[in-house]
Amino acid sequence: MWIDCHCHTKHSYDNWLEPVDLVRRAKALGLDGVCITEHYSYEASFPVEQVGRDEGLLVLRGVEIATDRGHMLAYGVEDDGWNIWGRDNYLPMNDVIEHINSIGGICVPAHPFREVGVASLLHGLLDLSGIAAVETHNGGNIDSDNELAISAAQHMRLPALGGSDCHKTAAVGRCATWFSQPVTDMASFIAAVRAGACRGSYYPGYGQLAQAA
Repeated sequence: MWIDCHCHTKHSYDNWLEPVDLVRRAKALGLDGVCITEHYSYEASFPVEQVGRDEGLLVLRGVEIATDRGHMLAYGVEDDGWNIWGRDNYLPMNDVIEHINSIGGICVPAHPFREVGVASLLHGLLDLSGIAAVETHNGGNIDSDNELAISAAQHMRLPALGGSDCHKTAAVGRCATWFSQPVTDMASFIAAVRAGACRGSYYPGYGQLAQAA
């Protein structure tokens, strides 16, 4: 099954993407689910869950955390109590990983080879411990950044995730993750990642829909 593991809506407050438009686009592409990872806040994505139920698409929720060494996708948190630092930006990456793991979640570096200033992970990824996987395919990346992430994940012998990092409807599903075992909720999502039963990719259905349009 295919899940776009890195999605944003207007509740990230840096775009105007309506949740219903994201969900309907995902369904049109043939995706089996999406994971909403709004910036800074897990609770911000709460309204999207109901949209998924109304539209008949699996909607999971995580959060994208801004650390001092790059962005981190966290899955398995249950509220915004994960944030014990009292601010939203430049959180200490190693402490974030340790804390998310301690509360039963998993951490996955987002677009690790995208250079965005001083808070860029880049090759520091290779020395990182405590992460469950690497986002190897990010729809907002240039291909060479994804290629570096693919090589790093292989070198580190870690599972790979893919996500569109969408902030607009047309971007939904450019990259996604193939899960070789069923995912029905966040617990089974995390179990599949920990088992390595996942593979990041450029989602085949994305190009097929574009050709049909």
